[in-house]
Amino acid sequence: INLQGCDASILLDESTTIESEKSALPNVNSVRGFEIIDKAKAAVEKVCPGVVSCADIVAVAARDASFAVGGPSWTVKLGRRDSTTASKSSANTDLPLFTDDLQTLISRFNNKGLTARDMVTLSGAHTIGQAQCFTFRGRIYNNASDIDAGFSSTRQRGCPLSSSTTNDQKLAALDLVTPNSFDNNYFKNLIQKKGLLQSDQVLFSGGSTDSIVSEYSKNPTTFKSDFAA
Repeated sequence: INLQGCDASILLDESTTIESEKSALPNVNSVRGFEIIDKAKAAVEKVCPGVVSCADIVAVAARDASFAVGGPSWTVKLGRRDSTTASKSSANTDLPLFTDDLQTLISRFNNKGLTARDMVTLSGAHTIGQAQCFTFRGRIYNNASDIDAGFSSTRQRGCPLSSSTTNDQKLAALDLVTPNSFDNNYFKNLIQKKGLLQSDQVLFSGGSTDSIVSEYSKNPTTFKSDFAA
């Protein structure tokens, strides 16, 4: 979710006048790949200086990353303007957290003009990517009824119960089955109680979004079409 639209504000570094969004709790050590955008921007500037925004590069990179791992492609409308300001406080209050319950997630997305279905669709981006141990430690060690026991055991091997800087930053794939492919296994995992983050599993927990998760688990084409819409 972009706080004020896709304006590349997250790319702004800390300065005397800017509190960078990179250091906000939902982003710190989580959002990565800034150097890729920097390299792309430098290459574009050599050919077409002062024309293409970083925001447009981010939008195009997201589309290309999806397609590169088997996901959908879509036409990216260009012409975004880059922000000259950032809001760490808004990032801390507006962005979804790994501890959010279903209603909180729905509200956060609604506040950005997105529906519950949009939220489930975009959450499907967790078909790729990784999460840090501290974000799912509580889930895999709490022996709750909403997590598969075998899945917990597997994840515990890579995420020790004891907290330390090293342990907290250990990574695990959000999708254990096909971690490097854009597919609908994320939704199948949720039905099997194998969502890594609590904020993933709440999408299929007896609530209003269960039917959407079920639909996407059975219809990968629908999921990809909705994701690209």
